[in-house]
Amino acid sequence: MTENKKTHKKMNEQVASAQHSEIVRGRGRMFEGTVTKKFQTRVVIEAERTVYHHKYERFFKKKMRMHARLPSGMDINVGDYVRAQECRPLSKIIHAVVVEKIRSAHHSQEAKQ
Repeated sequence: MTENKKTHKKMNEQVASAQHSEIVRGRGRMFEGTVTKKFQTRVVIEAERTVYHHKYERFFKKKMRMHARLPSGMDINVGDYVRAQECRPLSKIIHAVVVEKIRSAHHSQEAKQ
């Protein structure tokens, strides 16, 4: 196997093992954003993107909110910057799984000072 396939397979195994024996394979797009709310088994991620407005010839920022499953054993708090991956629908509103924590909220506050 090539190195890329190994890392992809390893990431899918981590996501699957963290789902309480529920096999969830990541597929589709990856999202990066800030955790705005935290619940027992899920988090709300807010991602920001820039969109071009044709009439006014300007860019503006647009926010997107999505719910993602929080794997057990992953220490994530409000304000953390995380990466989530699309998966099959897990419930009415959850269609993604948190894959990794990129940086913590505590680290972001230190950088601003």
